[in-house]
This record gives sequence, structure tokens and C-alpha cells, in this order.
Amino acid sequence: MSARPRPRRSTYARIPERAWRAIAGNSPPTAPIGLRAQPSRMDDLTAHAALGLALRIGASMLAVGASAADVTATVLRVTAAYGLANCQVDVTFTSLTVSYDRENAVPLTAMRIVRTQRMDYTRLQGISDLARTVGTGSLDVEEAHRRLDGVVSAPPTYRRTVHALGWAGVAGSVGFLLGGGWAEALIGALTTALIEQVMRVLNRRSLPSFFQQAAGAALATGVAVVLLAWDVDVRTSLVVAAGIVVLLAGLSLVGAAEDAISGFPVTAGARAFEVVTLTVGIVVGIAGVLDVAQRAGILLDVVDASPSAVPFAVGLAASAGIAGFWALASHARPRAVVLATGAGAVAWTTSWAAGGVGAGPAVASGVAAVVLGFCGELLTDRLRIPPVLVAVCGIVPLLPGLAIYRGLFAIVVEGDVQAGLGALVGAAAVGLALAAGVTLGEYLGRPFNGERDRFDERVRRRAMTAD
Repeated sequence: MSARPRPRRSTYARIPERAWRAIAGNSPPTAPIGLRAQPSRMDDLTAHAALGLALRIGASMLAVGASAADVTATVLRVTAAYGLANCQVDVTFTSLTVSYDRENAVPLTAMRIVRTQRMDYTRLQGISDLARTVGTGSLDVEEAHRRLDGVVSAPPTYRRTVHALGWAGVAGSVGFLLGGGWAEALIGALTTALIEQVMRVLNRRSLPSFFQQAAGAALATGVAVVLLAWDVDVRTSLVVAAGIVVLLAGLSLVGAAEDAISGFPVTAGARAFEVVTLTVGIVVGIAGVLDVAQRAGILLDVVDASPSAVPFAVGLAASAGIAGFWALASHARPRAVVLATGAGAVAWTTSWAAGGVGAGPAVASGVAAVVLGFCGELLTDRLRIPPVLVAVCGIVPLLPGLAIYRGLFAIVVEGDVQAGLGALVGAAAVGLALAAGVTLGEYLGRPFNGERDRFDERVRRRAMTAD
């Protein structure tokens, strides 16, 4: 008996299969997930030493002001230089964790707590240079540890008097930028120098930062009360604003926005919470002195509701001074201070020009930040200066610290929630614009700079959504 012939599939039945083949993807995944670890060819002792070096370098960079993205890229570069190709890096606001995953072996994981966070551009440059040398494979682990010891244990770049002079110069320049005269600028500078010394003593005694902020703000407000009681002809609001400039947390807000844009939400959230905590400390200190002054019959104005517009030349000189003195207070070398001064002038000029064509504060600040990020990407590697110096010091004159202070003061002291929230929203918009502008400027300048490698690209890609 012959077999029955198989029925042929209808042409219509094959249409869905053909349609699926036409739309189905056939390329490798754009973001591989859960890849298997590669076998390790290193013994545990060498792997531990290399992991420890990378951890020390990353923690040291965090402690002197590097961003989470730069720290992550540097740690990955150092570990890869010693053959640790499967490392995972986790950065938070106060800690750094590095894990080396190995096939058929227990992963090696180490964590280090970051105890101090202050800008020190000279140390940051030294650590970055060391990491770059390690990345070339020309240093063994022990020699790299010894060089890192030399960088982190070196004496400060400047004496304490020079450091205090830097902060005093920032305050004096802020006084001019806000429309004050020589009297307000000089009093603000002297008050800030005094606050800086008091903060140093309190920090040495391990007083929490919240109370340090309150003490510094109370001291600045107390100086304004004394001047008012003595009938000194000065604008007390400018004296207070210039005096507390060293305490304002606008830079932390920009850092929080930059970390969020770069794909580090945990660090960004911690920085944002720090902004609120430190600024509330300032408000508490000022409110306490105001209460005492009012009981004594002294009415003090600590918030200038209508800041004076300054001529272009005054604003340009004041902004350049703010950026330059900020770099000096952050232990930058003289050549870097000159570059930072120029960055402040460029930022002010760009923001002023953008505002002249109708741009709002946030848009004008963002445009200035794009220019700074682009210039920093082009210049810093060639001049051997930390990449963050141009961007950070340049945007200092545009920081929204005073806006944050005005917003919280309106909510906490004056009870004007609507005005306070408006000021805070405006400050957040400026901070986000500055962070986004710096990041965009660096991206635009990257094709002109040959220093980027696959580790920088890997970190930058974490903020992207795969297709």
C-alpha cells in the first residue's frame, strides 16, 4: 500500500514565519547581561595587591573631589593594567567597593570608606598622573603603592594663611558681584576668614557638619548685627551673604545633578540630601541670631529681595576673582589658578551674552557650562591640570547657593512656602543646567581629545538606555 502524500503547506501559512524573519533581530545584543566571568591567570596574592592599589587610588580621588564617573573609570583602568579584567566598581558618597569576579573561584571584594571630601587639585592631579602611568603597564604594584604614599602624604600646597586668603578673596569677590561696594566686600572677606578659622577648629574637634554650618552662619549674622548696632553704613544682607559664601552648598547640588546624569543615582541622592542638611544648618544659625537680635530691638535684613545689577566690567572682574580665589583655596598650583581665573571670566561673559539675547538664568548658565566643559576637555590634558578644575572653578560664580539659602530661609523663618519653593525650584533648574552643560561640553570636546579610552566610554554608557 502506497503512503499517502503529505499535504503541502499553504502559501498563506508560511506568511507569518516570513514576516517574523523580516523583523526579528539578528545582531549581537547591545548591552550583554550576566556574562560569565573569564578564568583568572593570577594568583590570589597578586590579585589582592592590585585590587588594594586600585581601591586606594579610587578612594583618594573621591576624597579630593573627583566625580563618581572619573573614579569608576580610573579604578577599572588600574585593575585592567594588572590583568583584573572582570572587576565591578560601586561608588557611593562615602565608600568605594571593588569586586573581582573569577570563574570557578570565590570573587575578591574589598571596600574602603572615604572619610574626608575636600577639593585639593594638586593631589588630584598627582593621583591622576599615577593612575595614567599605571595604565601603561610600566609600574609594578609595590612601586605604585610607594608613589601613591608620596602623593597622599605630601604637605599641603600652601600654608594655612594662604588657604584662608583664598576663601576671603572668594567672599570679597562675591560682595562685588552682588552689587556691594568696598566696605561690604572687605567686611565679608574678613568675616569669611574668621569663619574659616572657626570651622577648622570645630572640625578638628569632630563636631558634625550641621552644627559647623550653624556656627559659621551665626558668626556671619552676628557680625552684621554688631555693624547695625554701631550704625555702620553697610548693606547687612550683603555682609551676611558674602560672609556665608564659604558655607553655601551650591557646588554639591551641581555635583548631585552631574552624578545623576552620569548614572550614579545613589551618590546623587546622597549629595542632594547633603545640600539640604547643610543649608538648613545655615538657616538655623541665622535664625537663632535673628531671634536674639529682635529681642534686643535690632531689626536685621539678611535676605536681599532685590539684588543690584552690576556693570559688566565689575561682574567680569568679580567672577574671575571668585574662580581664581576658589582654585587657590582648593590648593591649585599657580598655573592652575591662572587658568581658573580665565575660566571664571569666560563663564561670566558667556552667561551675560546669553542673557542679553533673552535667555533665562538656567539657560544662560547651561550655555556657559557647555563652553567650560568643552574648553576643559581640550586644555586640561595638554596642560597637565585636573579636568574638573576648569569646569568646577569656572561655574562657581554661577552657583545657585544663595538661591537655595533664600528658598529655605523663606520657608523656615518667614513661613512663605510659595516664595521658598519658587526659589528652590529655580536653584534646582540652575544646578541641573550647570551639570548638564558641563557633561555635554565634555562630550562635544571628546572627539578633539585623544586621551579617552574604553574605560571612560564604559562608564559613560551606564547612563544610556540600550536599544
